[in-house]
Amino acid sequence: MNRGVIFSFGTRPQKNQRRMAASASNSMSALASELRMLQPSTGSTSMPIARVNARNIQSAKPNRSTHSPSVHHVRQMAKIATAAQSGGLTSSTSHAALAICTRPGPLAPIVRPQSAGAFKARKVEPTRFRYFYNRGDLPVRVNFAGAVRKLQWQVDLSLLDFSHYLPVFMEGLRELEEPYHFLALNGTLDMLEKGGSRVLPCLPQLIPPMKANLMTRNQTVLCLQMKVLQRLVLSCPYTGEALVPYYRQLLSIFNLFITKRVNCGDSIDYAQRRQENLGDLILETLNILEKHGGVDAFVNIKYMIPTYESCMNRR
Repeated sequence: MNRGVIFSFGTRPQKNQRRMAASASNSMSALASELRMLQPSTGSTSMPIARVNARNIQSAKPNRSTHSPSVHHVRQMAKIATAAQSGGLTSSTSHAALAICTRPGPLAPIVRPQSAGAFKARKVEPTRFRYFYNRGDLPVRVNFAGAVRKLQWQVDLSLLDFSHYLPVFMEGLRELEEPYHFLALNGTLDMLEKGGSRVLPCLPQLIPPMKANLMTRNQTVLCLQMKVLQRLVLSCPYTGEALVPYYRQLLSIFNLFITKRVNCGDSIDYAQRRQENLGDLILETLNILEKHGGVDAFVNIKYMIPTYESCMNRR
C-alpha cells in the first residue's frame, strides 16, 4: 500500500522562478554599480583605476575602420534602457552609460554620406513668360475651335519684334503647367520656323534662357530644350556656326546626362516615337551641332564632352 505518499505540485517551478529573479536582480545591481563607478565624481574627472584595463586602452586608440554594431553592443544598450526605465539608474548615470556605449569606435554604427544630387531636378521658379501672359502682354492665345487646340497669334509674325519676344518664349519652356507650357513651346517653334534670318541677330539674347532651362536638370525640360535647339540650328544656315562660341555655356549639362539611356534589354521601347530618351536626344543634338557648326565645331564639342566621337568622315 502506498501510505503517506504526498504529491506536491508547483514546488520546483517556484524555486526556478526565485532563482531567475535573484540572478536578474544581481545582474542589474552589478550593472548599476559598474555604471556608478564609470560616472565621474564632482571633484575629479579621471576614471577609477579599477576600470582602466586593456579593453579601455584598446578602445581609446583611433580606429581606422568602422563596423556595424555587434550583438553584445545591442544587448548592452537594451540592458541600460531597461535599467533606466525600472528606476535602478539615475538620469545622469543613464546618459553617461549611453554616451559610453555610443562613442565612436569599432562598435559605432555606420553613417552613410549624403548624395551630391548632381542629377536631381532643381526647383523651377516662375518665369517672365508666366508674368507677361497673366498681365496680357503676349499676343497669343489658345484656340479651342477644332478637335485639337491650336496656337493663335493676334498679330502678324512679320511685324513681331523677335529680339524682345523670342527670349521670353524661350524662357517659358521651363513652365510645365498649362496653358503656359503649350503656348511657350508652340510659340517658340512658330517663331523659329517663320523667322528665317531674323533669328540670327537674337542669338546672344537666347543663350541665358537656354542655359537656365538646361540647369533645371528636369528631364522634360531638357528634352524640350534639345528639340528647340535642333530647330534653332536648322532655322538659319549660319546659326550653327554662330553657336560655337557659346558651347562652354550650354554643353556642360550635355556631358552630365549623355549616359542617361534606357536599357530595356531585348524588349521594345514604344516611347521612342516621342523622343524622350535623354541620352539619345543629346547625341542627336551634338551630331546636328557638329554638322552645321563648321570646322571648329568638333574641337569645341570634344573639349566639353571628352567621350564624344565625331559623326563626320574625316580624312
